[in-house]
Amino acid sequence: MQNHHLKEHLYKILVIGDLGVGKTSIIKRYVHQNFSPNYRATIGVDFALKVLNLEQETVRLQLWDIAGQERFGNMTRVYYREAMGAFIVFDVTRPSTFEAVTKWKEDLDAKLSLSNGKHVAAVLLANKCDQGRDVLTNNGIKMEQFCQENGFVGWFETSAKENINIDEAAHCLVKHIIANENDLLQSEVTETISPQQESSRGGTCSACFRS
Repeated sequence: MQNHHLKEHLYKILVIGDLGVGKTSIIKRYVHQNFSPNYRATIGVDFALKVLNLEQETVRLQLWDIAGQERFGNMTRVYYREAMGAFIVFDVTRPSTFEAVTKWKEDLDAKLSLSNGKHVAAVLLANKCDQGRDVLTNNGIKMEQFCQENGFVGWFETSAKENINIDEAAHCLVKHIIANENDLLQSEVTETISPQQESSRGGTCSACFRS
């Protein structure tokens, strides 16, 4: 490809999950490198831009902070439009927010898919890990199983407060988004989609699965 070094990508990424799980804090930490314990609740939707320089490519991430109560509204379809990836966030100190994860994921998959019909890449964030670990995240194998059953490409224990795993989780998501985009481009060129062999390598507690 010509001008490879000039390649620019803009990816819209959704940050979804129940109210108060720390979505805004995660974005503020990732984009602005700061943390405040008292953000007000996001009303509707807010977004922030993060620019990454990966090899010869500039990647702009438009992070959409979608209010926790929006799942019950009809606006989510509009907010989700054209997104290439998502973080679904829960609070490890509040089990009900983990129970809501599958609902968020189903909602996402029902309202959004790539042009080849595949689901967009989604990474699960077990946030507020600085406040202690819950029974679930203590069991990495259970979590990996949960991710595979529910179609997540990986999961990370994160803390916006202590800046734990936020960059790593974003890197994992971006890597999968780029891989999906390359698949889409290739299938447009050849108009045939070759079967892919799925393999997952487990072992680490916070895992980024490679498909």
